[in-house]
Amino acid sequence: MARPFRVRDSRIHGKGVFATEDIPAGTELIEYTGKLITRAEADELYDEIYSGHTFLMELTEDWIIDANQNGNDARWINHSCAPNCIPYQHEHPTDPLKNKVIIESSRDIKKGEELTYDYGISFDIPYTERLKKIWACHCGAPNCSGTMLKPYEPEREERD
Repeated sequence: MARPFRVRDSRIHGKGVFATEDIPAGTELIEYTGKLITRAEADELYDEIYSGHTFLMELTEDWIIDANQNGNDARWINHSCAPNCIPYQHEHPTDPLKNKVIIESSRDIKKGEELTYDYGISFDIPYTERLKKIWACHCGAPNCSGTMLKPYEPEREERD
């Protein structure tokens, strides 16, 4: 069975993934694949905070899927502030390293529409204007926040 999407140039960013037919809500579309690396390896390999570009997906607290290495078309699904897909963690019953991240349609998607999800990017540092510019969002949604970053929430210190 052919996949109901294809990769092509996107107005949002570089390449994107587009529906080649109408896709009903709740459809499992593709597994996010790549090489499994530790969080420490990801930090060593990539300047994730200041690159403005990532093919990394969290699998567990300690493990990352690096779609730069052995990734598939899921890595081309762009961010949107009004997404039509969502990544779901499918947990393996005994081995967390066998968990899978599946991209699923969160609403009905029309033929020709770009597939998107909310990247949910957050860092443990204050968001400067420079950082917001690096992680600028170009989704064009009416509710676009202008950044792919989730609001920064510093840890609250407990007061006696």
